[in-house]
Amino acid sequence: MDGTIPAALLAAVREQRPLIHHITNSVTVNDCANITICTGAAPVMAEAPEEVADMVAAAGALVLNIGTLSAAQVEAMLAAGRRANDLGIPVILDPVGAGATAFRTGTVQRLLNALEIAVLKGNAGEIGVLAGTGGSVRGVDSGGVAGDPIETARECARLTGTIVSMTGEVDVVTDGERVFLIRNGVPAMDRLSGTGCMAASVTAAFVAVADDYAVAAAAALAAFGRAGERAAISARGPYSFRTALFDELAGLSPEDLACHARIEER
Repeated sequence: MDGTIPAALLAAVREQRPLIHHITNSVTVNDCANITICTGAAPVMAEAPEEVADMVAAAGALVLNIGTLSAAQVEAMLAAGRRANDLGIPVILDPVGAGATAFRTGTVQRLLNALEIAVLKGNAGEIGVLAGTGGSVRGVDSGGVAGDPIETARECARLTGTIVSMTGEVDVVTDGERVFLIRNGVPAMDRLSGTGCMAASVTAAFVAVADDYAVAAAAALAAFGRAGERAAISARGPYSFRTALFDELAGLSPEDLACHARIEER
C-alpha cells in the first residue's frame, strides 16, 4: 500500500477529531482514552445502559472490548451496538480472551450474531478460536494459531462477515479476499499490558474517518506500530516504553507515516 494512504487517514483523524465511544475493560480504560487522544480523536467511556444509546449517537465509532466482562456490560454493549448499527456508525469489537472461558466465547458469538461489526480486532489465538481453525489463549494472552495465520484470518472474516484485524509479529487485516500484512511494530509492544486494547482504539479512530474499513484498519496498525518503533529507540524498559509510545503517537506526522508505513497488499 502506498504510504500516502495511511498518512492521509492520520491527517483526517487529526482534522476531524471524531468522538470514539468505548465500552471497555477496567484494566486499560485510561490507556485507551489517552491513546485515542494521542491519535488525534476524542474518547468517551460510557457504559451505563441508561445513556449508551444517546452517547453513541454522537460518536464516529464504537469500541466494544470484553476484557473485564459482566452480564450488565453485555446488555450495554448490545444497546449501544444496535443504536450504532441503526445510525451507520462503525462498531469495532475486541474479543479479549475469547476461548479462555465459555462466557467470553459465547458473548463474542452473541455480539457477532446480534450486531453488524465493522472490524473484529483480536490477537492470533482469539481469531483462531473464532475461526474454528484452532487457536489458544492463556487468560487474555495469545497462544497462537494452529495453521497459517493469513488463512486463519481469512476464514474468520468469511465466517463472521466482518473485517478481521489480527495482531501478531506480522499483523494481518483481511475482508476475506483482500489481505494486508503490516510489518510495523516492535517486540516490546507484546510485553506491555493494554497494547491490544489500545490498538482497537486507534483502529476506531481511523475507521471513523474512512469509507474502506479494511484499509483504515491496516493504516491504524501501521501508525501504532510506527509509534512503537520510535518509542523503542529511547525506552529503557517496559514503563518508559509505555510513556514513549504515547508521546511518539502524539508526535507522529503524516509525513513520517508516509515514509515508514510497511503495508503489503496480497
